[in-house]
Amino acid sequence: MTHDVTVVVPHHGDPAPTLALLEQLRGQTHPVRVVVADDASPTPFPDVDGVEVVRRTTNGGFGANVNSGAAVASGEAILVLNSDLAVGQTFVADMVAAARRRPRCVLSPRVVDEAGHEAWTGRAFPRVRHQVAAWLTPLARWRGTTAWHRAVGHDVRAHGAEAEVDWVVGAAMWIPLADFRAVGGFDERFFMNSEEIDLQRRLRERGVRSVALGTPVVVHAGGGSSPSASRRRWLVDGELRYADKWGTKRRLQAGLAVATGVNLLVNAGRRAAGRDVRPLEVARTELSMIRGER
Repeated sequence: MTHDVTVVVPHHGDPAPTLALLEQLRGQTHPVRVVVADDASPTPFPDVDGVEVVRRTTNGGFGANVNSGAAVASGEAILVLNSDLAVGQTFVADMVAAARRRPRCVLSPRVVDEAGHEAWTGRAFPRVRHQVAAWLTPLARWRGTTAWHRAVGHDVRAHGAEAEVDWVVGAAMWIPLADFRAVGGFDERFFMNSEEIDLQRRLRERGVRSVALGTPVVVHAGGGSSPSASRRRWLVDGELRYADKWGTKRRLQAGLAVATGVNLLVNAGRRAAGRDVRPLEVARTELSMIRGER
């Protein structure tokens, strides 16, 4: 049977979440080809009936791993799914139907966490002001407000509703395969974070838009590919690499350094008020990330 979509599941680490997702994909109402891309996982992913496993010899990160899976894909699109997702039985059929309505687009389903809280899937292309706002400790108290979400670059129109956006978060993405290959896939210089923004910016130049869908819905457990100790540094590394590629790195570093100075003053005040915070240690850590130090 010919499949018009290939699901690519990037894998690294514990095979249990990936195996659980594969069981859900096995029961889909729409036929689907499934490829697991094993990114040189410490525990090699087991062979599974009906699933193709692409095995990398080196750990290249999310983008490189998806590229390896996409290299053997067929059909009109790839559906990239994080291994820690839970999907319904009609998920693939629903994504196919959405692609018929929204041809030649990158599509993301609505993503919620295990408590049912909706992720901010649709976003604006990063600008220095967005990243500075996210860096500023004093603004964190307003994280639950619409104003804060706008300030950090979340597209509030796409929260709970379908909307065309600059880019969608990469936990679950439908990507037209011909266009993906035409732009060379993910830039493998990115290890983790910002690679999907860069990809969608290059696709936008080819006329491929990004859409955050209102349905279907997937549940994202989160953290399946990013150990907590590394998450923020990987995030900043990705942001700096993206800014360097698109010509804003110096302005971003300068803006974040100013924000670190503000954070230092605020944290000093918090420490004087008896809070358990180490202002200088926090500032040194932030500055090392801004400079791209390991």
